[in-house]
Amino acid sequence: MQKLIVKGKKNLTGVIKISGSKNATLPILAASILNDNRIELNNVPLVNDVFTMVKLLKHIGSNIKIDLKRKKIFIHNKNKIFETLAPYSLLKTMRAGVIVLGPLLSKFRVAKVSLPGGCAIGTRPVDIHLFGLKKLGARIKIKNGYILAEAKNGLIGTKIRLPSISVGATENVIIAASYAKGTTYIKNCACEPEILNLIDFLKSMGVKIVWLGKRYIKIVGNKDLKSLKHQIMFDRIEAGTFIIAGALTSKKLVVSKIVPKVIKKELKILKKMGVNLKIKKKHVTVFGTKNIKPISINTEPYPGFPTDLQAQIMVLMTKANGVSTIKENIFENRFMHVPELNRMGAKIKILGNKSFIFGPQELNGAEVMATDLRASVSLVLAGLIANNKTVINRVYHLDRGYEGLEKKIRKCKGSISRSN
Repeated sequence: MQKLIVKGKKNLTGVIKISGSKNATLPILAASILNDNRIELNNVPLVNDVFTMVKLLKHIGSNIKIDLKRKKIFIHNKNKIFETLAPYSLLKTMRAGVIVLGPLLSKFRVAKVSLPGGCAIGTRPVDIHLFGLKKLGARIKIKNGYILAEAKNGLIGTKIRLPSISVGATENVIIAASYAKGTTYIKNCACEPEILNLIDFLKSMGVKIVWLGKRYIKIVGNKDLKSLKHQIMFDRIEAGTFIIAGALTSKKLVVSKIVPKVIKKELKILKKMGVNLKIKKKHVTVFGTKNIKPISINTEPYPGFPTDLQAQIMVLMTKANGVSTIKENIFENRFMHVPELNRMGAKIKILGNKSFIFGPQELNGAEVMATDLRASVSLVLAGLIANNKTVINRVYHLDRGYEGLEKKIRKCKGSISRSN
C-alpha cells in the first residue's frame, strides 16, 4: 500500500494552478447519459473518482473517451445501446455513482443501481434522492444492496419540496427532471457552485431551467437535446486547501485559475483569522502569516463554510493564539482526522459534533492514517508544518479527489514523496 512522506518546515513559494472540479465533473458525466449527441468537456480533473465514473459510463454503454494530455472528455452516444445496471464493483469506492440513477431512470424508464460506497464520514443516505424520484413517478424498492427503480410511463414533471438540503439528491432530481415530461418545480434544493455548473451544462444542451428563488428552481423537460462544449469550473475545495497551505507555510504563494468570489465565505473567514491575502479577479496571493487568531465556525450548505474544508482549516487553527471551535453540521463522522492530528502534537477535543482546537501547538512528524479524502489532505498540511518527517498511510483516499498534489507541492519547494 502506498504512503506519502512529508518533510516539514519548508516554505512554499510559487504558483499553484487549480484543477477542474471533481464535484462538478461527476454529475455532469452522469447527465451525459441523457444526450445522444456530441459532448466535449474541458478542464476535466485527472482524479480517480472521475476515472471511476468514466469506467462506469463505459460499462453501461456510453461511447466516452478521455484525453489525458488535454484534460478533455468526448462523449457521443448516438445509436448506443445502454445497460441500465450500475454494479457495486464500480460504486463501492465512490458515493457520487448513485447520480446515474436519475438519468438512467428518466431516459430508459428502468434502472438498477448499487447503493454507494466512498468515504466513511457519515451515512449519507439515499432516501432524499429516492424521495425526489418517487415524486416524479418512479416506483422504487431496495433489494440485496441495489436500488431497483421503474417508471413504465416515463417520469412526469411535478412539484417537489426536498425534506432537507442535499447536494447529491438535488443533482439527481434536476438531471431526471431535465428529461421528464412537463415541468418540475423543486424547492429546498442545494445551490452549490457545482450545481450551477451542472445547470449551465443542461441548459447548453437544450433544457430550460430557471431559478425562481435562492433554493427554488423550475425545469422544463426536453428530450430533443443538442451537441455542446462545456467548461468544468475550478475546484473550490482544492483552491481552499492550497490557500490554507499558503497561510501555514508560505512567504508568498499564488493560487491561480480560480474565481475568488465563489469562495468569498472561506476568504472572509481566513481574513478574520489574520491571514494576509491579496485577492484579484482570477487568483489569490497568500503571504506568510505569523499571528493567527482563533475563530468559531459552523459547516453549512453553500454559501456557508464547506464541510470539505473543515479538516484543513483545523490544521490552521492549531497555530492560532487561543481556542477555536468547529461545529460540524453536515456529516456525523467527520472528525476522524482529530486523533491523527493529536498524535502529531495538536490539542483537540471533541464534544458531540463540536471540536475545540487549543493553540498554538507545535506539531511533530509521526506515522498517521488517512481515513477519508479531506482528512488525507489535512494530514499533508500538518506534515508540511511539522518538525521532522510525517508518513501518511492510505493515500488512495487522496487520489480520489486531488490531481497531482505532490507535483504541485514540490513545484513550490515543498518536500513530499510517495513510496510503496
